[in-house]
Amino acid sequence: MPNVTEWMMAIAIGIGLAAATGFRVFLPLLVAGAAAHWGALPLADGFQWLSSTPTLMALGTASIVEVTAYYIPGVDHLLDVLAAPTAMAAGIIATASVMVDVPPAIMWPVAIIVGGGTAAATKVTSAVVRAKSSLLTAGLANPIVSTAETLGSIVIAALAVVVPIASLIVLAVWLLVARRRRRRVLAKT
Repeated sequence: MPNVTEWMMAIAIGIGLAAATGFRVFLPLLVAGAAAHWGALPLADGFQWLSSTPTLMALGTASIVEVTAYYIPGVDHLLDVLAAPTAMAAGIIATASVMVDVPPAIMWPVAIIVGGGTAAATKVTSAVVRAKSSLLTAGLANPIVSTAETLGSIVIAALAVVVPIASLIVLAVWLLVARRRRRRVLAKT
């Protein structure tokens, strides 16, 4: 008999990781892979590669390049465009990778719809925040936005692994704050 509680926790972890991929594509996968490597996070069948040393090295390198690139004016906006489909794919992988003992008939639709959708929603929201930051500050505040996104990605991914429900709460608060700021900016224009 399936353990629905374990499935729900796996889905919560996956959603948290997927949301974090909307901020930075590689950091959440690095967090999940490192947690699995150290035995703190079980991975679903077929996803053990995520915790391998070569994968962790590649994700670490990609994370450094991605984080650094978001501090380069113009490149940050280009990355927002290019990272949208990549974030969705990473959200799907992140969600599916932690759905241990969930049948594929449930795992893949949830990973694609919920994981990919959550990553896309987070990516679109962060891209809108960056665009508004660029418009209102001539790009001067973009490094602050980049730092907040990087920290958000790390915190949400770590919380997803350690306390899955907390990561969802942090994500909800972040989305509400971003929504209110967007409304205030629109009201001023």
